[in-house]
Amino acid sequence: MAALTRSGLTILGPISPEFELILTPEALDFVLELERRFDDERRRLLNIRQLRQTQINGGLLPEFLPETESVRNGDWTIAPLPADLLDRRVEITGPIDRKTIINALNSGANLFMADFEDATSPTWNNLLQGQTNLYDAVRRVIRHNDPITGRDYTLNDRTAVLAVRPRGLHLEETRILMEDRPISAALFDFGLYFFHNAKELLARGSGPYFYLPKLESHFEARLWQEAFTTAELAFDLPHGTIKATVLIETITAAFEMDEILHELRNHSAGLNCGRWDYIFSFIKKFHNDPQAVLPDRNAVTMDTPFLDAYSKLAVKTCHRRNAPAIGGMSAYIPVKDDPDAHQAALARVRADKEREVINGHDGTWVAHPALVPIAREVFDRVLIGPNQIHRKCEDIHISAENLLKVPGGPKTESGLRNNISVAIGYMASWLSGVGCVPLFNLMEDTATAEIARAQIWQWLRWNVVLDDGQKVDAPFVERLIQEENAAWKHRAKEQPLQERINDAGELLRTLVFSQDFIEFLTLPASLRLVDA
Repeated sequence: MAALTRSGLTILGPISPEFELILTPEALDFVLELERRFDDERRRLLNIRQLRQTQINGGLLPEFLPETESVRNGDWTIAPLPADLLDRRVEITGPIDRKTIINALNSGANLFMADFEDATSPTWNNLLQGQTNLYDAVRRVIRHNDPITGRDYTLNDRTAVLAVRPRGLHLEETRILMEDRPISAALFDFGLYFFHNAKELLARGSGPYFYLPKLESHFEARLWQEAFTTAELAFDLPHGTIKATVLIETITAAFEMDEILHELRNHSAGLNCGRWDYIFSFIKKFHNDPQAVLPDRNAVTMDTPFLDAYSKLAVKTCHRRNAPAIGGMSAYIPVKDDPDAHQAALARVRADKEREVINGHDGTWVAHPALVPIAREVFDRVLIGPNQIHRKCEDIHISAENLLKVPGGPKTESGLRNNISVAIGYMASWLSGVGCVPLFNLMEDTATAEIARAQIWQWLRWNVVLDDGQKVDAPFVERLIQEENAAWKHRAKEQPLQERINDAGELLRTLVFSQDFIEFLTLPASLRLVDA
């Protein structure tokens, strides 16, 4: 298919009549303006990430920055929140297909985060269809007819507040070029959604709300603040109209929570503990340290000291600045056809939410509509008002050592095998166009798959000896990959998934046998993604 040039951008993806609504000349002009103004800075900040990684590899650990001590000690708060962001006790997240959007908005949650990042396989069709779906959802005309059941899905009279998570700053939208180089995926996702929906959302009593993923420093928050200000000026909106919640899901960002809130103080809607990417970040940032090897993935829970410290620091930091602190997601989901496993999963979700509300969080995430009532019941028992920002947690003191303490725990063949199986199953699904997948009674997305493959690499790199005495070496891991690959060939029912199992196995080999740690699995995976 021939490339199309519009508004100074070269578009390599097909533009169906439906997508003409989204890729208008005016919308692309806006995206181009964002790209021209901010992409050089985005690339500079990514280079700084690499420099910082080199320093960590050399033994320079993250710390609370001396140069921003005045910000941490200052007496400032974020701007007041709009009314519909005051009570966020239950939030639901998920991908951007029509059925999921409708079910999530109807779920009874306070807020739905529509996810262009970890829960979405970034095929051209998924991304553009997702923007179309959100366009319709904002205007309350979205509907979906299930071709299998014949059921018609429409919005209830009362729905969750809508927020959108664009892709991370490290990703590029390779199907749109500016001067022969791919544009920023983050600015593309943000720009299209804001352009089409900001004024409509305001007219309906809400606003353009976002979640910002994978920030590694307050300088990256500053880029977003400047992009938000540019967007507001372009649409003649008051400064601070855009509100964004930052996911603290990297170990370096955990040391800059105050600074991140300060940069975004006029646009801030608080912080969220993105626990799965945070665990992945811990492995990634300290991959060169043999003392930083984590135990089995299922043993790294939120009651682990370094994660408990991170949760409590987020709450204390947010509440001091009058900002909400939103908890993360338990991966457990309802289990069909197994009552005992189902009840065990619900009990684990309840315990997770009880821990968060006791720590002081103002809300939490769930991955399935059936879990909304459980989370709401837990938070309703504690929250008297819309949140507990009044709890300043002045008795909490978190040090750098608390955040960096490596947990102990089991290292088992079953844990390693599960990582391999999850990585193959998830990546096969992602390569076939589905980015959020229930596997073995857990909801897996890119973040959890990142932990799985990163931990395999880490155990191989440092020749971990399992609890049973087995050494984790290349021949052993290769045997497990072959076994789990064969198991998935037998297990996979849908043809698109079956067709990608071998590709996923080869991708896993690329990731775990690489001499150097590959920063994000989505980078090599995107080269294997069959666009649609």
